[in-house]
Amino acid sequence: MIERALGSLTVLGAVRGLVSEGDRVRDRLGTLRPAAVGVAISADEMRGLRDYFVGGGAEPVVPLATTEAAEVRALARYGEVSVPNPSVLEAIRWSDSAQVPVEPLDPSDDRYASMFANSIGYFELVRRTLRERRLVKRAPEAANADEFVRTWSDTIEHGAGSRRLRLRRDEAVVEAATPLRARYHPLVVLVDRERFDGIVAGFDGSGTLVRTGDGRSGGASH
Repeated sequence: MIERALGSLTVLGAVRGLVSEGDRVRDRLGTLRPAAVGVAISADEMRGLRDYFVGGGAEPVVPLATTEAAEVRALARYGEVSVPNPSVLEAIRWSDSAQVPVEPLDPSDDRYASMFANSIGYFELVRRTLRERRLVKRAPEAANADEFVRTWSDTIEHGAGSRRLRLRRDEAVVEAATPLRARYHPLVVLVDRERFDGIVAGFDGSGTLVRTGDGRSGGASH
C-alpha cells in the first residue's frame, strides 16, 4: 500500500485483490480516523458489495472475465488473493463500524460506458484486446505486487485512447471527492494502486491530470 497526505486529505493506493492490503487499509483507517472515506468504485458496485458481501451471510460466486481471472492467478504469486477487492470491503466495514460516511467516487456504469466509447476507437480497441490476450498467455514478471499491478495496467492502457480513458476516469474521482474534501476533515480516499499517481496529481494540481471539459479532449502536461 502507498499513501500521500495532502493537507487534511490522505490518498491510499492499495493493490486490488491482496488480502494483506485489506488488512493494511483497515489498520491505516483506524490510525487516521477520518471523518469520511471516499472509495474509487461506482455507486452500483458499492450497492452490490453491501448487499452481498459486507453484511455477512452466504456470499455469491463472483464471475470473472478471462483477463480478470488471469490477473488474479498471477497476483497470487505475491500473497493470498480474494475477490471482491478486500481493500474496498475493509474500507466499507471500517466506515460502518466507525459510523462515518463512505462514498463511491467512480462514475456510474453508464457514464463509464460513454467515456469508453468517446475515448477508445476501433483500432485502439483491437490493439487493447490483443494486449489483454498477451497478458492472459504470459503475465509480466515483477519483483513485487506493486510493480506487477502497475505493469499489468500500463500494458493494457499503452495506447493513446486508453490513456485518455484513464485520465477521464481519474478526473471523475477527483471531481466527486472535491465536495467531500470541503466538508469532511480529515478525509481518506482509497484507490487502486495503479490509479494512485494520476489521482494524486489531480488533487495536488501538478498538471498531470487536467480537466477535459466536454469529455472529447484532454491530456497531460508537464
